[in-house]
Amino acid sequence: MLRPWQTQFWLEESSGQSFHAKLSNQLMKDIQTGRLTSGMMMPGSRALAKQLGVNRKTVQLVYEELESQGWLISKPRSGTFVADVLPEQALSAENQQLVHTVKAPRSSSALLDNLYQSALVAEDRPGPNDGIPDARLIPYELLSRAYRRALVQSSRGACMGYGDPRGSIELRRSIQNMLTMDRFMNVSTEQVCIVRGSQMGIYLASRILNPDKGVIVLEKFCYPPAMAAFESNGFTVVRCELDHQGIDTDALQSILEKHQVAAIYTTPHHQYPTTVSMTMERRLKLLQLSKLHRFAIIEDDYDHEFHYEGRPIPPLSSLPDSENVIHIGSMSKVFAPGLRLGYLVADEGFVDRVAQEIILIDRQGNTMTELAVADLMASGDVKKHIRKTRKLYQSRRDFAASEFKRVFGDSISFILPAGGMALWVNVTALVDVNSLDAFQHPDSSLGTVFSCEQTELTHIRFGFGALNEQEISLSVEKLFAALH
Repeated sequence: MLRPWQTQFWLEESSGQSFHAKLSNQLMKDIQTGRLTSGMMMPGSRALAKQLGVNRKTVQLVYEELESQGWLISKPRSGTFVADVLPEQALSAENQQLVHTVKAPRSSSALLDNLYQSALVAEDRPGPNDGIPDARLIPYELLSRAYRRALVQSSRGACMGYGDPRGSIELRRSIQNMLTMDRFMNVSTEQVCIVRGSQMGIYLASRILNPDKGVIVLEKFCYPPAMAAFESNGFTVVRCELDHQGIDTDALQSILEKHQVAAIYTTPHHQYPTTVSMTMERRLKLLQLSKLHRFAIIEDDYDHEFHYEGRPIPPLSSLPDSENVIHIGSMSKVFAPGLRLGYLVADEGFVDRVAQEIILIDRQGNTMTELAVADLMASGDVKKHIRKTRKLYQSRRDFAASEFKRVFGDSISFILPAGGMALWVNVTALVDVNSLDAFQHPDSSLGTVFSCEQTELTHIRFGFGALNEQEISLSVEKLFAALH
């Protein structure tokens, strides 16, 4: 059976002068913090060397050193495993307590508890949706078999009644495992709540955070349904500048000097709609500001799986000073929006409040779908599907970029995004200001819908994910005709 997830390692922040020291220190840290648990099978030396881009001998030497220190154990014809009895277990009671404190998942944040609100009145408004995945790529046979197993399992186990509003424990465990192994997030299943897509997660977060504690800060261009959710729950929205490195933290500091801020909503992985990735420096600065000025961060990590250039930067929730982060993710980009599966990750107190809201509006999610997807995640089929579709979407990105250059020439410009399913195309040189109201195109979203301040059309977000090459060519040619 396939491993559900390939364990990822981020060494840029690891201590040590040499690569050998960085890898050794990071592996020990991951074992100490509980990310790599006792008895867990380590990646093979060849696989890890390929992932890190180093010689296999380097990984073998690190493994041998950690074995000699008692962190790892090698089993003939089986592999390398985290030792059942770790060196730290011989420490004094006082130092043992310190280790357990480090191992514990994020503790409850006093800030988030202080930002809770009890208001239950809200109104949602729909917004544009682009850069969606191709539903034709869903592994229907695998999914149908998983649904059948879920139905049989539920019927035999008498699990067809009401369940946990946070979602089935099977899916929460699968997502917790994915977040731990693939995204460096040290969380427990009690900190994971299943929701019906990322929009529901955003809306629930906005329901629980208190607008009396301050404004909500959004990036200058942002996801319109998110802004609608915050406004419907009483928040005043303040816009913050962004550039090719993501949200401008200097501009954010100026906002913090003028306003009391309750929370910031951001899409750091592939900023929506501009597609830029927030740099590590900006991420750390944002987290430091959150801790200093005591505001929450709502991190919308809606398409983490589809990053094409190198390795994606770890989520905000995995970095130091992230106790005030509310992490929201989605399975919609992996399969299709119609499955309606997302997740929210925060401290246990916040998740409990989310569960209370779910009971009022939805009671619980779709148990069959949750069990079926959990089955596919545990078997490794989800990882295999992501690997397959990632290559296809990257090919479509490259083809869409070449078609824009072929059809438009130098009259448009864009930066090739590192991931995601859309291009952010600068059409300033083409568009007459008076043509904005008349311009409509089904395969793109207008740049102006992302900012309430802008009056001129300057950019178009072109979604290529749901289009094959023939459809991409046709859409680009139609777009050219509409703009000319």
